[in-house]
Amino acid sequence: MNHVTNDQSMNKVTKDELKSEWEALAPGWIERTRHQGDAHRAGLLDDYMLAACGEVDGLRVLDSGCGEGRFCRLLAERGAAEVVGIDLCQPLIDAARALPMDRLSYRVGDAEDLSDFQSESLDLAVSYLNQCDLPKFERNNEAVHRILKKGGRFIVANLHPMRSAVGGWKKDAQGRKEHAIVDHYFEEGQRSWKMLNVDFTNFHRTLATYMNAFLQAGFSLEKLVEPRPTAAQMKQYPDIEDEDRVPNFIIYILRK
Repeated sequence: MNHVTNDQSMNKVTKDELKSEWEALAPGWIERTRHQGDAHRAGLLDDYMLAACGEVDGLRVLDSGCGEGRFCRLLAERGAAEVVGIDLCQPLIDAARALPMDRLSYRVGDAEDLSDFQSESLDLAVSYLNQCDLPKFERNNEAVHRILKKGGRFIVANLHPMRSAVGGWKKDAQGRKEHAIVDHYFEEGQRSWKMLNVDFTNFHRTLATYMNAFLQAGFSLEKLVEPRPTAAQMKQYPDIEDEDRVPNFIIYILRK
């Protein structure tokens, strides 16, 4: 994970600015996802997220913040009856639509406002590293809770709060990583960093803030997962070896 700058002293970024950041990032993101691959997703998170989703055959599913549609395609391949992906970034939705599949559709839409979806109409919703990009993630919780059927599940993968606070590494004189830096943990708010050479903003919140917001929206917590790579995964994807030292991600398995 790249070093994160605590931006408490800066003006709060607007939603239009966040959208522009993703539009600037989109070409590089699509290239990396489809041609270079993302070791942290393909080598670690996918297995955990698919396990958390469980059997999806016949289910109606929402991917909230779907990007270029990669996880939507994985769910459709596993037999979901319908997968709808939404994202606010038009270039990412355009790229997703360029790889059409049966039972799969995409919309340009705001994860904080799912008013286009009928109440209690979906069986499963996923948020794959999206809530950390939302200025008002609580609205996403409330919207997803409304559109899920009773007993429906919401699977949220997020940056681990202990890493999103700062996220860098303390290194020795030879550049070897000694330990992850945890600082300014309780100072919630936007963080700025570079991803694929684009200035980028996301948001740090404490574990308590996330958990209390899920409960406030009406969800119950079924399981909390801190993904850790297996020896086989690290052999295939050496870039994720750090994930065996400290958790970079967290998955909340929630039920309505």
